[in-house]
Amino acid sequence: MYGLTQMNKILHATLVVLCLLGTLAASAQVKITGKMYDDAGQPIEFATVRIVGTSVGVNTDHLGLYELSVAQRDTIVIEFSCLGYSTVTRKLVKPEGTITLSPKLYEKTHELAEVQITEFKKQTNTMQGIDVSAMNRTPSASGNVVEDVITTMAGVSSKNEMSSQYMVRGGSYDENSVYINGIEVYRPQLISSGQQEGLSVINPDMVGNVSFSTGGFNAEYSDKMSSVLDITYREPQSFEGAFSASLQGGSLMLGQSSSRFSQMHGVRYKRNSSMLGSLDSKGEYDPQYLDYQTHLVLKASSKLKLSFLGNLSFNNYRFTPVNRETSFGTSTLAKSFTVYFDGHEKDKFQTVFGSLSAQYKPSRGTEFTLQASGYQTNELVAYDIHGEYWLDEAGTGGDNGVGGELGVGKYHEHARNRLKLNVYDVTLKGNTGINHHNLGYGLTLRREDIYDRSVEWQWRDSAGYSLPHIAHEVNVIYNMTSSHDLNTTRFAAWLQDTYKVASSAGMWSVNGGVRVSHWDFNKETIISPRFSIGFVPERNRHFAVRLAGGLYYQAPFYKEYRMERTDSAGNAYIDLNRDIKSQRSVHMIVGGDYTFRTMNRPFKLTAEVYYKNLLDLIPYEVDNLKVVYSGKNESKGYIAGVDMKLFGQFVEGTDSWISFSLMKMQEELNGVNVPRPTDQRYSVALFFTDYFPNIPRLKFSLKGVLSDGLPTTSPHSSRDVAYFRQPAYKRADVGLSYMLVGPEHRPTDGFLRHFKSIWLGVDVFNIFDISNVSSYYWVTDVNNIQYAVPNYLTRRQVNARVQLTF
Repeated sequence: MYGLTQMNKILHATLVVLCLLGTLAASAQVKITGKMYDDAGQPIEFATVRIVGTSVGVNTDHLGLYELSVAQRDTIVIEFSCLGYSTVTRKLVKPEGTITLSPKLYEKTHELAEVQITEFKKQTNTMQGIDVSAMNRTPSASGNVVEDVITTMAGVSSKNEMSSQYMVRGGSYDENSVYINGIEVYRPQLISSGQQEGLSVINPDMVGNVSFSTGGFNAEYSDKMSSVLDITYREPQSFEGAFSASLQGGSLMLGQSSSRFSQMHGVRYKRNSSMLGSLDSKGEYDPQYLDYQTHLVLKASSKLKLSFLGNLSFNNYRFTPVNRETSFGTSTLAKSFTVYFDGHEKDKFQTVFGSLSAQYKPSRGTEFTLQASGYQTNELVAYDIHGEYWLDEAGTGGDNGVGGELGVGKYHEHARNRLKLNVYDVTLKGNTGINHHNLGYGLTLRREDIYDRSVEWQWRDSAGYSLPHIAHEVNVIYNMTSSHDLNTTRFAAWLQDTYKVASSAGMWSVNGGVRVSHWDFNKETIISPRFSIGFVPERNRHFAVRLAGGLYYQAPFYKEYRMERTDSAGNAYIDLNRDIKSQRSVHMIVGGDYTFRTMNRPFKLTAEVYYKNLLDLIPYEVDNLKVVYSGKNESKGYIAGVDMKLFGQFVEGTDSWISFSLMKMQEELNGVNVPRPTDQRYSVALFFTDYFPNIPRLKFSLKGVLSDGLPTTSPHSSRDVAYFRQPAYKRADVGLSYMLVGPEHRPTDGFLRHFKSIWLGVDVFNIFDISNVSSYYWVTDVNNIQYAVPNYLTRRQVNARVQLTF
């Protein structure tokens, strides 16, 4: 009896243990997390993640993040879907613990009754994404392909094919901010021509995502009045590489990745002597441009990610001129300008940049980022150029057209300009998702150390008399001295909220924020409220409308508050204006998109109307790429315009676009209404790609620009006295690329099997051989009459290139 009792107790205990084990087994969960991206690498919000065969599912948040849990079993099938994208499924076999899945969804294309339908991603804010997949195969005279593509966008223009700088909706070159991985980067300050510039800070081989705004951008971006270019570098998924070589230089990129660590290294070299040789000024061009960049990422844990971005850049430009011959004017008033030179120019632009970031995600909807960065530029512009010139007028034909000599003289130009600039930046920022809201916030502390030592003078001799002519004296026509050591600190804070919700009327996206900045140099505090509203109606999802605006400031940087003072002897000195204020611009932008099909292909038409009310302006004049500011807030004005862009597949399978812009810009300067130096009244740009019939491996690219000439005036003068417009800028570059190896043409054996792609290409820059004007050289005779001799840009050039990825 006792044995049966004991046996019953043992059986009962065994059953309890088995039940507990079964319950534990049944309650074992698999946690699945990750992030969903589109084909451009941008996060997809409101996408659906569900477990097939169950009711378990969630939507991604504003960052594309998701998280769900499901009971453990032998096989779990997860489905990722979103309107406008192809559906992706993943199968997990005997999963356990926490699993991360971050799929990439591609825009959906499907066929119904032989009609192909492609759905476009809707743009509900002012930041537009730009596809970078085929950028490196487009013709680029400067080698800076990202900026070259930007200049074909509506509202954007560039007047120098050798430069990466651009103007946006009437703003100067200095009104555009550029970010790489969330860090604001800078350009050299003493650049005055495209010959000096070399390579831009953006390495196209390392670029993953490109977002660009021509106005109405959010409060998280810095105090600039015109545009934002936001670049994100890629994180390689495995070992990869890219190599390119051309007649202008070459580049090499290597990337590697493991489960926790990834790295990318890029080296670029440029030497465009042949292109510079097509300029009117002949001589020995010796440009050397070298750039190295690295991007390191360490995933310390599931919540903490560390990254480092580094850049070393050495741009050296040397030029020993020999002679110059320039013909200009009209057929009836033709003139020629001949110069014989002696001397040389040696310029150096050395840049060091480093940034360390720590990204921490304490929860699914919250993310904090701490960034520390340092930027140093060491710039030297040194030249001593002596020249003897002849300015002649050709005969016009007939009895009275005999032509003759207009001027003869000598000149000497001297400069020793050195600038050292250190910028140290510490930023703490974060994002928190609460239901349909995404709160963004941040603090930035910036230290600027500036060392400036500049000396310039110009001597002119006309017909044996030095200018200005004073008997028994030899004088220079201009001289300038600047000597400053400056240390300043800036502080900025911002707060913004993005609210996105789907209603019966459609999809709404609302962003509102404010940015507050203080600068100890002028004791100025500025407050910049900004907003944007986007709406996609449910009844007709082919439309998307946007409204954006705010009060934007242009926080003065070093060039903008340098003020020239002239003493009684005519000597010019540079003072720093401590009463300078930030320029102000009240923006208002209304725009929208319409998607449609024609020729059985998808298209998108975008249009935006904008108005900017400008106050506390700092007048400036533009000479080539050099922006010379007055250093004082002494004008006001406005900008109004319309931008339109037709984007689509004019040829099936390739993206192309044409953009058109109209703009009116006016400034009240010294009581006179004049156009600003960047008043470009019209612009048309074309980016077109095509494949040859029956030769799908052969690709054709065309990039063309036609834009109005800019107002200009003589040196050390201003537009309220006199101005005229340069001729219109007209240029077309074409390229042919042949795919030797590609996804569908990859050998299975032999040496070429190691390459993902091989492209061979030929480019023709400025195919119509048009002489565009970058600036003017001013000749003054003894009667103080000035003649504007055009400085022409590059002529037709042929380039050969090879590009490999592996």
